[in-house]
Amino acid sequence: MDIAIVGSGYVGLVTGACLAHIGHTVVCVDNNAEKIRQLKAGHVPIYEPGLEELLEKYRKNSRLTFSTSIAEAAKKASVIFIAVGTPSKKNGEADLVYIENVAREVARNMDSYKLLVEKSTVPAQTGDRIARTVRLNLPSSSGKDKKGAVEFDVASNPEFLREGSAISDFMQPDRIVIGVESKRAERLLREIYKPIKTKIVVTNVATAEMIKHASNSFLATKISFINSVAQICERVGADVGKVAEGMGYDRRIGRSFLNAGIGYGGSCFPKDVDAFIRLAEKNGYDFSILKSVRQVNEEQKQSFIRLIEDKLWILKDKTVAVWGLAFKPDTDDMRRAASLDVIEALQAEGALIQAYDPQAMDNAAKMLRNVKFCPDPYAAARGADCLLLLTEWTEFSGLDMAKVRELMRQAVIFDGRNFLDEKSVGDLGFEYYGIGGRRNA
Repeated sequence: MDIAIVGSGYVGLVTGACLAHIGHTVVCVDNNAEKIRQLKAGHVPIYEPGLEELLEKYRKNSRLTFSTSIAEAAKKASVIFIAVGTPSKKNGEADLVYIENVAREVARNMDSYKLLVEKSTVPAQTGDRIARTVRLNLPSSSGKDKKGAVEFDVASNPEFLREGSAISDFMQPDRIVIGVESKRAERLLREIYKPIKTKIVVTNVATAEMIKHASNSFLATKISFINSVAQICERVGADVGKVAEGMGYDRRIGRSFLNAGIGYGGSCFPKDVDAFIRLAEKNGYDFSILKSVRQVNEEQKQSFIRLIEDKLWILKDKTVAVWGLAFKPDTDDMRRAASLDVIEALQAEGALIQAYDPQAMDNAAKMLRNVKFCPDPYAAARGADCLLLLTEWTEFSGLDMAKVRELMRQAVIFDGRNFLDEKSVGDLGFEYYGIGGRRNA
């Protein structure tokens, strides 16, 4: 099938590469001419494990191409996935200007039936808005009115891709959700995903849109819940790691997303929680649970900062080593990363930051000032008065911590992800502070 993906960010590129991998001919479209130039030359602008290899393979055999022209893609493709950004407005509502622009441009270039598929995370009823925009912008045809010029459908096919494991999530999903209003649209989407063997959930468009917001918001709720539990564990002498383990064996609860830490970040959870709260408000409902989820997430970072200030005492002119900058491991994404708030708060008190991340330092350098970016974890630790672990990269589990101890001026660790073993580092002479009662000091 000929497919166009409009928007070549994390979701668009992974979707395009994977659709090419299962047999379709795909064009990825973006209005960023420099990004398209890089992609055509084989340079991938983001880090996602396995993505570069897929893009190179299908770029070379021309099953995957890149373009800046929505008009060309709309004429050639029978199915057009919309994967553009939906950033938050100041009030938390999703900004859908890019969605509208794509719908308008596609409509003006349609000369035959098209299926427009929402891939971006959008609030419920966006599908209706897209359909109306298309109807208003369809070209006239042989004297017909605009409404009868060309047939089209709008569908919702939300993505459930985790950065760092997006390709396996696409190829081996827990489910595929398709929201449709016609049998024709359902048939096309089933045909697209035929090579992927999994449960397909078919709903109307509004329900599919809700499934995505509800899923991400529920996962964010699990994270904030265990972080609230961690706060209580700190106060009563319990270990939040063991609490989460005990909870996780219950099949009704599960162990995933019960890792206490300094809160969630990235481009999805914060934005989707805000948008879901705003959607509820616009429809007359006070989503107080999600407001608390958001508040707990912010407070968790502040609690970690206060812990550092308390134990380190004077921050001015102290050197702080930071391991991990990205909002999670196996990505270079710095959007709403907890490291930004932590580092900026410590700098405001006069601390000197030297940091290392396996992939995110280039992006971090665009967002942080006066940070010394180091070539490896050992260089970041050299001469430091304390070490912060803010992203749980696997690389950090295999380091020579005895060597790290020798390099540091003061052997103090603040583990924002409960990643290191407090006993092991304690035996080496480190003073260790984790989250939720995990500490040896």
